[in-house]
Amino acid sequence: MTTRFQKDEQMITSPSQTTRIGAMTTPSKNWQQRLHQLDQQLSATAELWRPQPFKQQRPAWCHSYPQLTQALLDLDDQQLQRFSRNPDALVEWIGHYLPQVAQLDALSRLPKRTPSEYLSPENRFFNGMPGRKRTQIEAFASHVGSVTSPILEWCGGKGHLGRLLGMAGDQPVTTLELNPELCRAGEQQAQRFGLYQSFTEVDLLQPGLELNVTDHHGVALHACGELHRSLQRRAVTHGMAALDIVPCCYAFGVEQQYQPRTQGLSLQLSRDDLRLAVTETVTAGQAEVTSRDREMAWKLGFVELRNRIIGNQAYRTMKPVQKQWLKLSFSQFCQQLADREALSLPADTDWAELEAFGWQRFSEVMRLSLLRNCFRRPIELWLVLDLVTDLEAHDYQIELGTFCDRAVTPRNIMLSARKRVNSMVSSSEIHRVVNSGI
Repeated sequence: MTTRFQKDEQMITSPSQTTRIGAMTTPSKNWQQRLHQLDQQLSATAELWRPQPFKQQRPAWCHSYPQLTQALLDLDDQQLQRFSRNPDALVEWIGHYLPQVAQLDALSRLPKRTPSEYLSPENRFFNGMPGRKRTQIEAFASHVGSVTSPILEWCGGKGHLGRLLGMAGDQPVTTLELNPELCRAGEQQAQRFGLYQSFTEVDLLQPGLELNVTDHHGVALHACGELHRSLQRRAVTHGMAALDIVPCCYAFGVEQQYQPRTQGLSLQLSRDDLRLAVTETVTAGQAEVTSRDREMAWKLGFVELRNRIIGNQAYRTMKPVQKQWLKLSFSQFCQQLADREALSLPADTDWAELEAFGWQRFSEVMRLSLLRNCFRRPIELWLVLDLVTDLEAHDYQIELGTFCDRAVTPRNIMLSARKRVNSMVSSSEIHRVVNSGI
């Protein structure tokens, strides 16, 4: 039965005996040192990745690197598609013009993690799950390793991942999810398979939320931004036994500036900067891509029209566009935006010329934005390593690497943390030492 949180004791109970997970399979990679190297290089190259060609017709770096600028603008459509879909080829090509891009790429490389022994359940276990999601969940499960603590699934949806891990490790599962419909659907599936999995409907970001997560194994696959960060914070605060996270959507929950956990970092990331880390996609269908391209080109056409009317070239933020407007003509689309901004449009507007201008700007934006794309992974890794160093400071052993190919999901960095055995002193032992006066 779906319940709401009252007190943490009512929700998650600690196991009767302290359980620990053994050593990780790979040694430490001195993550903190790498974080500071990334921090220095990203700060030094901010003029290359922070300006957005959509908002600036020619970012300042275009004047500093005219050869690269011209090479980007000269790319044909086939080359553009190749570099858009192949980050490694893009970095190699731009690295010939900017060695610092190649240096950052080398710092951002992570090993492919070695999967543990994993036996996939029968197909009916995954009924109703999209194929790509199944691939992601099974890849995640195959890299978790031994599970010896009760599982706490963070933002678990229908609980597919927790159910799979609980079945494999013979552990009870608690799935936390905001959507009551997903909770009910997950409960039904758990009952169907006879698994011990409880669901709790809860807003994990509500202020003052109390959770007893000590001695649990936390898992989160693509929990957005502040959601995966809140799980990491609870791990270090309450001494969670184990943690496996695949982060996603880093901007979620950040109002203005990201607040790092690691001391001594110089890079300051805005909400817009955080969005750059997740702009790579591999799941969009052709219809979605066509609609996205039209929206961008038409927006650029409207921005030019607005600038001509008000006589100001400075970029002004634009609210999200209603998708049904993209089914209108270009002139009707612009009229909708103009009405929303209380802007009067000239009767003699040359709509064909303006739409052509928008598509030309779109072509330039897509090519010039390739440079920014080279910095997506370094920024993402900087964000992940900020969590890693905080976990290491709280005596966790870390394994970090990719758990699947980019074609399955570009958000393929998996962070695994295990509390070191020698740091885990039971509360009864602490009381014994204190009371004995030692």
